[in-house]
Amino acid sequence: MVAVRSGGVIAYELAGMDVADVRFAVSPINELTLSLRTFRDPGRYPVHLPWLRRTEHVRSGLDLPVLHALTNDALWSPDYLTPRPHAPLTRIDDELAAVARVPLERMLADLRALHPGRLPAPLRGDPATVRTRITEALRTYWRTCFAPWWPRMRTVLQADIIHRGQVISAHGLAAMFADLHERLHLDGGVVHVRLVSNAGYRRSTGGEGLTLVPTLFGRGVTAPISPDEPPLIMYGTRGAGTLWQAEPRRSPAALTELLGATRAGLLTALETPASSTELAGRLGVTASAVNQHLRALRDVGLLTSARHGRSVLYLRSELGDALIMGGAGRG
Repeated sequence: MVAVRSGGVIAYELAGMDVADVRFAVSPINELTLSLRTFRDPGRYPVHLPWLRRTEHVRSGLDLPVLHALTNDALWSPDYLTPRPHAPLTRIDDELAAVARVPLERMLADLRALHPGRLPAPLRGDPATVRTRITEALRTYWRTCFAPWWPRMRTVLQADIIHRGQVISAHGLAAMFADLHERLHLDGGVVHVRLVSNAGYRRSTGGEGLTLVPTLFGRGVTAPISPDEPPLIMYGTRGAGTLWQAEPRRSPAALTELLGATRAGLLTALETPASSTELAGRLGVTASAVNQHLRALRDVGLLTSARHGRSVLYLRSELGDALIMGGAGRG
């Protein structure tokens, strides 16, 4: 299972210290599985309390016995439900299909590692039936509690990846790894992940590469405890604290007079990166109208943009920041 342990070190030897050996990816199934931690111990994830409150009425209709059984008291999860993504932006339907096909022996081994004593009652019985029940429980959980919020979640995760790419371009790989977490560093072409137990291993990433996956449901760094698993590091994303903000701050009056209410609202909201779809939902404006305003603000140098997969994320430029500061001073 993916877990943080203490004292030991996982060492990933990058093939040739090549940037191409490191890639980032967003995984819906990883987020879905790791979010189950909030069921067991919501107090450890206060940033997600607004989401838990908003979904409380539908969670009562889920297969909660199975969903609760997919984490343990240490907040570990089965490895097969936190797989390495095979593309930068994987689709939940593809990942759930893979979960439904996982070999029964692999599933049982992971569940028994999660619960070393007796398996919880929902995970006992015919393995094929258990596998189907787990898959359907996760599918329903996604549809009711995740799908409505996934565009917002994905935008925060993609913004983190864009930031990491900018750090690599400006300062190099070592600086990027150092910025991910204090227990992670790159030294001599080897990525060291310091754990909280004496377990650990060393292996090359040659032929497979190292995949870095940001998550909204973790505060540290995690990696597979088995050297047989593909090289993977999950880390807490930047910007998680902005995820459930209901509305952007009110625009200063002077800025609204200069740009108009919608463009001033967009510029104010883009203190952190966001897509046009996310902004349309937050401001109550159609996506086509938002795109027109974003292009206009970008064309005059108030915004920057970057493409990640099929999405374009926007962020205030230095000029936009200066305009916001000046407007606030006069508002």
